[in-house]
Amino acid sequence: MLSNPPLSPTFFTVPDTPRYALRNVRVPTCLTERSDLSTTTHEANLSNVDLLIDKGRIADIQPAGTLPAELGPDLDHSMVLPGMLDCHTHLDKGHIWPRKPNPTGDVPGASKATSEDRTAHWHAEDVRRRMEFGLMTAYAKGVVAIRTHLDSLEPQAAISFPVFKDMRAQWAGRIDLQASSIAPIDIFLTDEGRRLADIVADAGGNLGCVTRFRSLPNAPGQPEFDVAMKNMFALATERGLNLDLHVDESGDIDARTLLRVAQLAVEVGFQGRILCGHCCSLALQDDSIIEQTLAACQAARIDIVSLPTVNMYLQSRTHGTTPRWRGVTLLHEMRARGLRVAVGGDNCRDPFHAYGDHDMLDTFTQAVKIGQLDHPIGDWITTATTNPADIMGLPGRGRVRAGDMADLIVLRARDYSEMLSRFQADRVVLRAGKAIDTRLPDYRMLDDLMVA
Repeated sequence: MLSNPPLSPTFFTVPDTPRYALRNVRVPTCLTERSDLSTTTHEANLSNVDLLIDKGRIADIQPAGTLPAELGPDLDHSMVLPGMLDCHTHLDKGHIWPRKPNPTGDVPGASKATSEDRTAHWHAEDVRRRMEFGLMTAYAKGVVAIRTHLDSLEPQAAISFPVFKDMRAQWAGRIDLQASSIAPIDIFLTDEGRRLADIVADAGGNLGCVTRFRSLPNAPGQPEFDVAMKNMFALATERGLNLDLHVDESGDIDARTLLRVAQLAVEVGFQGRILCGHCCSLALQDDSIIEQTLAACQAARIDIVSLPTVNMYLQSRTHGTTPRWRGVTLLHEMRARGLRVAVGGDNCRDPFHAYGDHDMLDTFTQAVKIGQLDHPIGDWITTATTNPADIMGLPGRGRVRAGDMADLIVLRARDYSEMLSRFQADRVVLRAGKAIDTRLPDYRMLDDLMVA
């Protein structure tokens, strides 16, 4: 094992005192929930402020130049963001790429490789160590909350959910952890669905599935889909669970399970929240189908999370040809219809995505470029802050407000142009007002697990 590298370079020193100020900084106005602060241009929509930190919390937010110089450094318009949130990732799959790569880079190859690796290696200690490596990395990047999917076909759910509960307890106060099950929708035609719902309820998680069958054809309007989804709604209602679904993650123009999930939710009167991830196929469908689907999602109060980096990696991949579409869903149109939308990191160094580093700032940066969330960038930063916080039921996260914990990311970048153009390697991460060590865990920590 190599010795730890030198401390990560930072561009200012955080005062070592319980009460101090970060003066002359810029905060996205939409995250302050205040309208009385002066802002920069509409394109950027940043407020120039002084932040007063006291005993680990944001004690006050004042216009820049208000607080006395002796309280803390003048940061010359450096941006300050709240700790970011990832409401869709897969910590249990993470970092298996060295021992189980995906030779085709597409969804079928990813599913096959993951299934083989899960069967061969996913005992409790393997899952725990890889999950903890991911959490260590996310923490150093400034992530404060994560919802992870856990592969849940029997017998894996009985292995991974206890590991998750241990990790949640160990990481309490550093990263807020939530879990959602993931399995083919087939299991909700059998008693395995009930057994899984009980495991999820015991862990305080979200009931989830992929809205595709493993053992039946996947065709629009098949009656088994309605039966399985209604069973899932009933199981969730009985246990007071929310739903978290992988939906239409393909380039199949006929894949319309998002529409049907929304219609069924209204039909059965489901009272819980529903988060639908991916929804890639919608971007390829006719305007009439898009309109019908968005209206149904609005009626069902469905939230959407897009996974731009992973879907760019997986979708429209044919060996020897250039991809013809980006694989992402209709975030602009969804937001215009009043749907709550978020972006997430999804897979990290596993067969579904060969890359990634659990960095939600980088995920947002890539989402802006992939989804053209700019000109103006406006309040799109909410897709990685307030929106996932509200989706996860964590209203104290994802904002910069007086009274909130001073869990912040301070960037040298002074505006979105600088932030999005250069990787923010020298970011300063504050937890309860104190700078943390942002050194990343060494991949060598997992070498002994990477024997195929």
